[in-house]
Amino acid sequence: MEDLSLTLALLLVAAAFLAGFVDSIAGGGGLIAVPALLLAGFTPVEALGTNKLQGLFGSASATVAYARKGHVDLQAQLPWAALSATGAALGALLATVIPGDIFRAFLPFLLIAIAFYFAFKPNMDDIDRARRLSPFLFGLIIVPLIGFYDGVFGPGAGSFFMLGFVALAGYGLLKATAHTKLLNFASNLGAFVVFAFVGVISWKIGLIMGAAQFAGAQVGSRLAMKNGAKIIKPLLVITCVALAGKLVTDPANPVRVWFGV
Repeated sequence: MEDLSLTLALLLVAAAFLAGFVDSIAGGGGLIAVPALLLAGFTPVEALGTNKLQGLFGSASATVAYARKGHVDLQAQLPWAALSATGAALGALLATVIPGDIFRAFLPFLLIAIAFYFAFKPNMDDIDRARRLSPFLFGLIIVPLIGFYDGVFGPGAGSFFMLGFVALAGYGLLKATAHTKLLNFASNLGAFVVFAFVGVISWKIGLIMGAAQFAGAQVGSRLAMKNGAKIIKPLLVITCVALAGKLVTDPANPVRVWFGV
């Protein structure tokens, strides 16, 4: 779907800027971009594919911003990025086989649990803590697993990366955010390649939204680096709760269907 009115196009640009801003700090940009694309008349698969295209710009923008300030060593993290991209590509390939209803049903509860973890865990700041999983095992197991999820379904992947880095790798919030953006870029890239091959991406609007998301991510990442955990923690909690609420209130959510709500 390429022919959009000027009003719809401007709304999508505004949604992309906001998505880039939020995603660069706490993840969850898809919560804003995908519904906006659906409201504009795109089919679900077109919305997912186009979101991966425009999401590349936002995650790349944030990654570069954090790397320039020394919060992430891109070269050292390339193996993890490759595993994230591979997992996402496999997830996108299997998206038609894996029952998405399972993810849609249980994801809200997982997101609420993540929100509670970050809201009430003591000493949630920018200081690194003891890691519970070696870097080798974290990269080999956790990274491709979340990348796979991002490819096959998507919403909340950034929050899962954040949780993994903080709870298992022992990273402080700012460092976790910086590394999350790199792996999110890689997972977006892996899924994007598959969606592009299938031919479900709206290139024109995706590139326009990508430019807006790039700008939003620049603003958000700079704000995060300036304020650290003071802004990352509350925005992460709000994003998780908002995404959970959006999924629960969706009429197509399996939980609502199962219980006749």
